[in-house]
Amino acid sequence: MSRTPFALAAALLALSAAPGQAQHAHHADAPAARLAPAASEAAATVDAFHAALRAADTDAALALLAEDALIFEAGGAERSRAEYASHHLAADSAFAAVTEDAMTRRSGDASGDVAWITSEGRTTGEFNGRAVDRLTVETMLLRRHGDGWRIQHIHWSSRAAPAA
Repeated sequence: MSRTPFALAAALLALSAAPGQAQHAHHADAPAARLAPAASEAAATVDAFHAALRAADTDAALALLAEDALIFEAGGAERSRAEYASHHLAADSAFAAVTEDAMTRRSGDASGDVAWITSEGRTTGEFNGRAVDRLTVETMLLRRHGDGWRIQHIHWSSRAAPAA
């Protein structure tokens, strides 16, 4: 598989966040973000993936991942849909089911059969008896297949939210 589309996506992602570019708000109370119309279907795939995790529909979540998906999370890597399914999928779904996510910013675009969606937010709630209050960032690269967009790469990162 050629890495050229993903190098292009990374370069375009950097350009999409360039200062001075026209931007519009994703949410009325959110900071300005830019989600290009060309990326709307890819963003819907990202949203469907998260909804499937929250609903504990792991089969639906996996169906939205490419077979050779690469997932970066907490300093680790899972290098396929099957590896993710056998390692973190169940825990990610359990976590998503009991916490609340509030997206504060989203950007993205698409070029040909490659799209990138970046999201920032805050996750709150309780998981395994512990309070959760995390600022989150997510990057997803997607590739268009004959039957729709599939997530090719996920990079999740978070940190403790500042004390109020």
